Amino acid sequence: MSRELYLAHGTTADADHTLAIDPERAGWSHSSLRIVELSPGGTHGFTTGDSEWIILPLQGACTVRTDGNEFQLLGRESVFASVTDFAYVPRDAQVQIASGAGGRFALAGAKCERQLPARYGPAPEVPVEERGSGLCTRHVRNFASADAFDCDKLIAVEVVTPGGNWSSYPPHKHDEDRPGVEAELEEIYYFEIDGPNGFGYQRVSPSREGGSDVLAEVRSGDAVLVPDGWHGPSVAQPGHDMYYLNVMAGPGRTREWRICFHPDHTEGYR
Repeated sequence: MSRELYLAHGTTADADHTLAIDPERAGWSHSSLRIVELSPGGTHGFTTGDSEWIILPLQGACTVRTDGNEFQLLGRESVFASVTDFAYVPRDAQVQIASGAGGRFALAGAKCERQLPARYGPAPEVPVEERGSGLCTRHVRNFASADAFDCDKLIAVEVVTPGGNWSSYPPHKHDEDRPGVEAELEEIYYFEIDGPNGFGYQRVSPSREGGSDVLAEVRSGDAVLVPDGWHGPSVAQPGHDMYYLNVMAGPGRTREWRICFHPDHTEGYR
């Protein structure tokens, strides 16, 4: 494909974000991701527009204020340390993020129709599961999966893959609307790697002629876009755990995370 699928750290940076992926930049219609880094005492303000957003601390704590609501996010030391609390802010709202000690924060967004209330997501209520087995074991934090937290269109989860392991495996896709079988979803993978000089690999292969095709070496701050295609595996370098944040949204009338596994790579896994 001619579309750019691998986005290296800094290549989409602007005055306010170290990473800025919106539908126009991605060449699709729904999913967005921004990474904001705040120095001690720093603030960041934005208007949500036609999208709903989740503010997710990657490192550090912050206060989120939006239209009369205030949420104190305790955050975490790093994405490898623990799950975190988060804040949901609706479309058509003004938002300010403030951090006394500074930190790094993900803004996961999706164009939506309904204006839901602003809410706080406590860390203890985030469902965490161990998925796969052996060298395909990974840890999934379903903070905004379709059945864990109410959004209009947005679906988002975190995955931590131990060093040397594979995740996002078997390869799977969600690029067709097949009721009860598969839901059409645009997806962003945002990566962080534990330890200096660490890296991983992300594969996206075509599910149809002319479809998405990339094998990217990924490091902290990189992102991979998945507009279509089989995605996986995500491979962590031995000795370096790999984190990725998945942000998804699509045109479906209902918010569903339905996927189809690659028929050639399913035996003995999932």
